[in-house]
Amino acid sequence: MTMSFWQLGWRTLWRDARAGELRLLWVAVTLAVAALTSVAFFANRLEAGLQRDARQLLGGDVVIASDDGQLQRFVDQAQALGLRHVTTLVFPTMGRATEARGGMAKLVALKAVDQGYPLRGHLQVADAAGAAGRATAEIPTTGQAWVDAALLSALELQVGDTLLLGDASLRIAQVITAEPDRGGGFMSFAPRVMIHAKDLAATGLVQPASRITWRLAVAGEDAQTVARYAAWAQSQIGEGRRAGLRLESLDSGSPEMRRTLERGEKFLSLVALLAALLSAVAVALAARAFAQGHLDVAAMLRVLGLPQRRIAAAYALEFAVVGLLASLLGVALGWGVHHAFVWLLAGLVADGLPPPNLWPVGFGVGMGMTLLLAFGLPPVLQLAQVPPLRVLRRDVGAIKPLSAGVLGVGVLGFGALLMVVSRDPKLGGIAVGGFAAAALLFAALAWVAVWLLRRLVRENAAPRWLILATRQLAARPGYAVVQVSSLAVGLLALVLLVLLRTDLVSSWRQATPAHAPNRFVINIMPDQAQAFRSHLEQAGVQGYDWFPMIRGRLVEVNGQAVRPENYTDDRAQRMLDREFNLSNALAMPDKNTVTAGQWVAGEADGASVEDGIAQTLGLHLGDTLVFDIGGMRHSARLTSLRKVDWGSMRANFFIMFPVASVPDVPTTYMAAYRAPAQSGFDNALLRQFPNITNVDLDSTIAQVQRVLDQVIRAVEFLFAFTLAAGLVVLFAAVTATREERAREYAIMRALGAQSRLLRQVQRAELAGVGLLAGFLASCVAMLVGWALARWVFEFAWTAVWWVPLAGALAGAVLALGAGWWGLREVLQRPVMHSLRAAAE
Repeated sequence: MTMSFWQLGWRTLWRDARAGELRLLWVAVTLAVAALTSVAFFANRLEAGLQRDARQLLGGDVVIASDDGQLQRFVDQAQALGLRHVTTLVFPTMGRATEARGGMAKLVALKAVDQGYPLRGHLQVADAAGAAGRATAEIPTTGQAWVDAALLSALELQVGDTLLLGDASLRIAQVITAEPDRGGGFMSFAPRVMIHAKDLAATGLVQPASRITWRLAVAGEDAQTVARYAAWAQSQIGEGRRAGLRLESLDSGSPEMRRTLERGEKFLSLVALLAALLSAVAVALAARAFAQGHLDVAAMLRVLGLPQRRIAAAYALEFAVVGLLASLLGVALGWGVHHAFVWLLAGLVADGLPPPNLWPVGFGVGMGMTLLLAFGLPPVLQLAQVPPLRVLRRDVGAIKPLSAGVLGVGVLGFGALLMVVSRDPKLGGIAVGGFAAAALLFAALAWVAVWLLRRLVRENAAPRWLILATRQLAARPGYAVVQVSSLAVGLLALVLLVLLRTDLVSSWRQATPAHAPNRFVINIMPDQAQAFRSHLEQAGVQGYDWFPMIRGRLVEVNGQAVRPENYTDDRAQRMLDREFNLSNALAMPDKNTVTAGQWVAGEADGASVEDGIAQTLGLHLGDTLVFDIGGMRHSARLTSLRKVDWGSMRANFFIMFPVASVPDVPTTYMAAYRAPAQSGFDNALLRQFPNITNVDLDSTIAQVQRVLDQVIRAVEFLFAFTLAAGLVVLFAAVTATREERAREYAIMRALGAQSRLLRQVQRAELAGVGLLAGFLASCVAMLVGWALARWVFEFAWTAVWWVPLAGALAGAVLALGAGWWGLREVLQRPVMHSLRAAAE
């Protein structure tokens, strides 16, 4: 026979495709690639959009911030390179209404701008509070103030009224609806007041002790020139190592929003990983069934004189074409699905997302080919080794288990790709490692279960259907182990997805609850504490946070003076260049967990430090810390490190003393609470306590909850793909031994067994396999879910006790359903047809 492998490969591909023998392989690869590329397309576009919008969020291509205003050399360099630049000043101050309008005051974030602002993005304003905003290229003229709507509400003012800032009186001309470089941090929560830089001197607010931030924004059309300027600025800042001078980045944004988006991305990656893992199992099972069904064809090709190399090349060509076409179909499906993500997650980026690059396409095709070639091709290549003797003797040339080397290379390669996909070592390690360990555990326990079943079922007392079902499983323990293990892996992913959809998502919501505190009040004087708390209680406020606040600067560690210039890290320099907000309490705050040491209530010289800042400043357990608090030195020993959930919207502190009070130091108080719904509550509070600073977080919480809901909807949408992949695994696992069952049932029917008995045997076998697989899968899913919740998503989660029982029942039902669909024709085949096929 002189047919080339190319001709043979295309001919067998066409024949197998028409016969439907490649259907499971096709579906499994397509689902895996579609799930992975849909997330990849969206992540690629989102990342490109965020990079595009980063310049608008910063207000320029490069932004240099200074606490002392010494930026002239940076301005000169920008001018020398032909770059545009503008300088703004931002600092907190009090804005007041005139006495005729009530005379109320409120802390505001004052920004002084000059011509050219903003360099990137657009300022949006409205003519009145609540009116639609419009983009503008203008800035406030001299004598004008543009303000946030929240300030008008707090001071009971309107556009056209007068706002007092220091010694200046300015007319409110516009309401700010969007500010491109608003940024994050505490002052982003205070209402904005924007004035012209020429009006700043008239206010008299710029004093030597004023906490002003100067921001020099630089922009240019030539990316190389901008990059050269950024590198020069970074080198100048690094050489001088002067505290209070830094290049700004997007890391100063809202920690709550960053945490929510990070968790959302991890959830999407987890669901896509589960789809890929399930598809790998489905491909392995389907490929083995494909190879089993082509043993006779391969033996005939050997009889006709085709060499082994040509047969192997033909099947390799067939699988390569199937993998390529299925991968391209999956990429196309993923491209379409990712548009649903764009719609579900609308609003995460200011404008429309830019188009993706070609990386997701190459990634999807590469993943699909790896999936098929690593898990599908090895058993099929064994067809080239089928001896010609099989034409006469059907007992020779059976498919052998894969060697550990071949299987190991495929698993390691696929696992490495999945680790890259996860983009999180913990997420990838727990998902990939957990499934690999679970597969080995399932195989071992399935073998033990078959061994026990064979010994526990007594043939002299058990019903006939149970005896026959036990014999069926015990006669081929290897098949039983493969079937239970594959079914358990598929059910593991499905149970984990159900837990993800319900309990894990619910725990995620509780980590950022809708009823979180929406008011943070600071600067409460000690003599106001009792009256303030009484005011809250009379308004029905309960369960609020109440902590002392102590302003202190870290000056010594273990007897050595610490200064900003001792550190090269910019964050460490900024922390040491300002005062910390310290606090004290006998009990550790909620959403705080000790990671090292011990929180000992009442320990007079103890101090607990947040583990992130301890790492930044190089602090360790046992260190002696000295703080300058209002000119007085306070010494404490670092006795514990805490992990703080900054996304909890609760009161949190970097450094706390585990005592009821810290005597002889200046102290104010802060409160965090859920404001009552009654109108005028905030204004009444400010009238009674005019010195306090009341920070309204309603918009921030609403934004976090809105993004959370959007991400959860996207996770649920992708859930459908992984569910489909899980059902494919179930179908492949149940139907893997279809031909063997058909021959065995034909023999029993020839010996007089009735169809009713055989149906009972089949149901008992499937239900038993499903019960065992479901129980094992649910137990492991609870463990994997707990590990993901604790170490990846970082929130508390405990599954309910009945999950294994429900999983066992669900496994039995799904196995019976898949068996009915895939094996129903086995009992309907004519006996002579099955016996002749077995004898041929």
